[in-house]
Amino acid sequence: MAGAYQAPYNGCVLPRLVVIVGPTGAGKTRLSLELAAKLGGEVVSVDSQQVYIGMDIGTGKVTADERARVPHHLLDVVRPDQEMTMRRYMELADAAIADVAARGRVAIICGGTGLYVRGLLLGLFEGPPEDKELRKELVALGAENLHAELTRVDPDSAKRIDRNDLKRMVRALEVYRLTGETMTAHQARHDHKTMPRRYEARLVGLAPEREQLYAAIDARVDAMIGSGFEREVEALRAAGFVPPLRSQQAIGYAELHDVAAGTLDRGRAIELIKRNSRHYARRQLSWYRPDQTITWYASAADVDLAELERYLAKL
Repeated sequence: MAGAYQAPYNGCVLPRLVVIVGPTGAGKTRLSLELAAKLGGEVVSVDSQQVYIGMDIGTGKVTADERARVPHHLLDVVRPDQEMTMRRYMELADAAIADVAARGRVAIICGGTGLYVRGLLLGLFEGPPEDKELRKELVALGAENLHAELTRVDPDSAKRIDRNDLKRMVRALEVYRLTGETMTAHQARHDHKTMPRRYEARLVGLAPEREQLYAAIDARVDAMIGSGFEREVEALRAAGFVPPLRSQQAIGYAELHDVAAGTLDRGRAIELIKRNSRHYARRQLSWYRPDQTITWYASAADVDLAELERYLAKL
């Protein structure tokens, strides 16, 4: 079984983790599968879109064959019209990690949702409780105005949050209006330098050179289209899962819903998916870069798997 450490906050003995992070298209999935095969591990996803049932191609989920070889957790957890909060994600992830460790296996955390990684390792940022009237007022502004307002008061959060992510923009502005401080300022006090870790973890970051990453993203989008991404969106629409559901505003899904609705040309949609994916990759890197506990590699091939194996085996 993997080594464990005595958690200082509650006296529980918890497993050591390897956490694979980085931008979309960097090769995280390939590395997680390789590491799991070498160590007898199981993968716990930290992807806010892969939790949705029926959203497989556009979220880059592992295939059925890959799941048969390596067990995966926190995929296909909720329907596209259901909400997945970070608190719920943490509960499910903690349970999955405990289950994996109890069976003598290694839990490998892999995914690109930085907010989920932060919550899993550092716990929740306990901001002010929601103000329903304020939220109603903010939602009424619309995504474009919300993004403009967030850019004005908290430019760092505006860079990190997708301009179509209404929920997170509303929360960031709600925190600012209720506390007089930006979400960025609050999170600066809730980071790896000041907060005790919930798990001892080795963070492995993949960050290819920009041109290489962008080429990989473009190729990935083409592969998704070739694998039936449009049919997947058509099936979601037939089941009643359409915008403005948050799940259907994800990159790729939003653009293809517009194609299906007749408001966007197919060729232009594919261009936008590639562009928006590249922009998302930049936001992901901006999120992770301040964390000096991450060891960065240009590719999965550069990662020293033997060293990770030694780390996990330490008591």
